[in-house]
Amino acid sequence: MRPSRALVAGLGAVGALAAAGAATAWWRRRGTASVSPAVVSQRAARTAELIRLTSRAGAGYAAVSARSAFSPPDRRAEARADYEIRTAAQVVESLGNMKGAVMKLGQMASYLDQGLPEPVRDALAQLQSDAPPMAPELVSEVLVTELGEAPERLFAEWSDAPIAAASIGQVHRALTRDGRDVAVKVQYPGVDEAIRADLENSDLLFGALGMLFPGLDPKPIVAELKERISEELDYRREASNQRRFAEAFAGHPTIHVPLVVEELSTARVLTTEFAAGASFSELLGWSQAERDLAAETIYRFAFGGIYELGVFNGDPHPGNYLFEPGGRVTFLDFGLCKVFTPEEVVWFERLISAMVIRDDREEFTRLCEELGFISGASRLDPDLLYDYFRHFYELVLEDGPMTVTPGYAAESIRRFFDLSGPYAEVIRSANVPPSMVIVQRINLGLYGVLAQLGATRNWRGIAEEIWPFVNGPPSTPMGVAISAWRRERGRSS
Repeated sequence: MRPSRALVAGLGAVGALAAAGAATAWWRRRGTASVSPAVVSQRAARTAELIRLTSRAGAGYAAVSARSAFSPPDRRAEARADYEIRTAAQVVESLGNMKGAVMKLGQMASYLDQGLPEPVRDALAQLQSDAPPMAPELVSEVLVTELGEAPERLFAEWSDAPIAAASIGQVHRALTRDGRDVAVKVQYPGVDEAIRADLENSDLLFGALGMLFPGLDPKPIVAELKERISEELDYRREASNQRRFAEAFAGHPTIHVPLVVEELSTARVLTTEFAAGASFSELLGWSQAERDLAAETIYRFAFGGIYELGVFNGDPHPGNYLFEPGGRVTFLDFGLCKVFTPEEVVWFERLISAMVIRDDREEFTRLCEELGFISGASRLDPDLLYDYFRHFYELVLEDGPMTVTPGYAAESIRRFFDLSGPYAEVIRSANVPPSMVIVQRINLGLYGVLAQLGATRNWRGIAEEIWPFVNGPPSTPMGVAISAWRRERGRSS
């Protein structure tokens, strides 16, 4: 079994455990007075859907395997492809209708692992921005509850058809009474209860992961994920995050963050200026030069947020970007953000300094153990441990152009999950400190996006511009433009 297949199969098995365990937990809770009948019914329905989905996929795989055991190789391949297409369609339909945290896993899977079967990845890609929408009557109900008026009275113009529908809410285009073109994100009714039900399942999911990876302490990871994902439910927090980024990057040559319209935003409605641009799938049809420029902007935004703002926007998936020629990118969705303390940012700097700048393996190993990345590092082969982590810094080890390939992105995934490879002992001893959980989306998501773009850049040069402890000179034309923007901001502040 290839590592990517092993990962998919393993997650499927864990998902079955989570769903079955959640069903048992629900039956135990069903008589509890503190749980409303509506919530209990919703949890039961969502858990049942997870079980049905897992069961259908498992039964289908078993049937295909049995039927094709004695078939010629070409017939076996044809049967497997047909199974993958049918299963992908079932997954998209189920997850798209379920909304919530489970659907977010489907969105991640669409760009996470370059080894996923192409029909599955293509089908899951629909979840990035085209989830099934809710009825106009429900949208109106939310707006009346939150803002006191139906959309037709709140806005000069309102489109019932959503321009995007995702895991927590859907977006409509509108024109304000004072003539501003805006995007209005409306939260799905009941999605908060759905997500809390999903996160209860996540206890079992990460408990199973803890059994697979003995060095992993699942409790703080689950707590961190629950806190971060639960924060997404409050659009006031998202508005605060978006204001922070919009102010920091105001007037930036290539990074654009839409402004928040305060008077039309609440806990379940978020109104921002409307932004136009090409989708990620459209960008894939542009020239390689344009894809490289877009990738450079995405890279600068992700790491610039950490080192310049102390904030990481933890949802780097293609549906959150809009593109214009010349590398200009509009960034959407600031619900999942992690704010780092100054001490935590210093830890990033110390790790980079040890691995990249000084190539000090002893110091890097000591830091990994001190931070909690590895338990019992002294028991491990120091060369194997150093080589394992070195992969994650590969893009910035050398001062020169490097292409982010699908192979690199897939290897990043394998180094988290592949217990059959040469790093099995390291993986079993590995852990993820709570403050680093969301940052792993760089390895599990951002590099997958850059790989799809086939992006080539001198990442070391760009990184040295971003790292405050290096403060390197501009290394690209975009860097020159950014440097000029910074000088202008300094003069005007």
